[in-house]
Amino acid sequence: METKIKTFVAAVANQKGGVGKTTTVVNLAAALSKMRRTVLVIDLDPQANATTGLGQQPQEGVSLYPCLLGQAQIADMIQPTPYENLNVIPSEVNLSGSEIDLAQRPDRLAVVRNVLQAIRDANVFDYILLDCPPSLGILMTATLAAADGIIVPMQAEYYALEGLSTMQNLVTRLKAGGANPALEINGILMTMVDFRTRLSLDVVEEVKKHFADKVFETMIPRNVRTSEAPSFGQPVVFYDPSCRGAEAYRAFAKEFARRNPTREKIEIGEGPASSGSEEMTKEEANADNDQIA
Repeated sequence: METKIKTFVAAVANQKGGVGKTTTVVNLAAALSKMRRTVLVIDLDPQANATTGLGQQPQEGVSLYPCLLGQAQIADMIQPTPYENLNVIPSEVNLSGSEIDLAQRPDRLAVVRNVLQAIRDANVFDYILLDCPPSLGILMTATLAAADGIIVPMQAEYYALEGLSTMQNLVTRLKAGGANPALEINGILMTMVDFRTRLSLDVVEEVKKHFADKVFETMIPRNVRTSEAPSFGQPVVFYDPSCRGAEAYRAFAKEFARRNPTREKIEIGEGPASSGSEEMTKEEANADNDQIA
């Protein structure tokens, strides 16, 4: 028997800034890596916050940008992080120029998908997490066109509801236009939730009323240690594993992995065995619990 991996590509996106998008990317990746899943973070935000949040420093020419221009291979851009099972393709300020470069190409919506295809087909990583720029530009749109699903981090405030509607409309256009017919919102993650206020709880209730099972059960609370961690170049999952923010992101990672399984046990030289897949799921669930405890 051997374990087969099928890579799942998730774009973490919200055109509204300050909703915990990059914090979610970094900590979801870290929590998944602690569950012994192999993860690649691709930082597509020129601000490079996911890059520094994983302990890396931006370097000119080390990003997805040269790959988008056809000047480099994506495998050459993958950088290790201090954490086992977790790699990153950093961002750099030059990535901001991709908006102009891609606008001139007739295949602009397919560029990111085509660049990712080699590592997607290799099925080396369980998850590829795409940290999108906080805008509705061409780079973000092309990134969504490359994803299997979208995670939408949403701050528990009423203005965030407008951003969610915008994201839903963008997904509809990408599907209707043929750029990614299978694209769906994989889930909505409520972030910066203050459980002491009526406002936060009202917003959560409103979102669940309209989007039902699209909303992840896990909610990320406001937490000082989560806000501190990026200044030390660490995910809060490693910076302070016992704080409420780290506990929430570990719970979210388990929920996300259950919703999007990537591994199954198969007979060597045979097709997938469904009973083996179920057995592996139970084994991995027990291993994950041991790892997180």
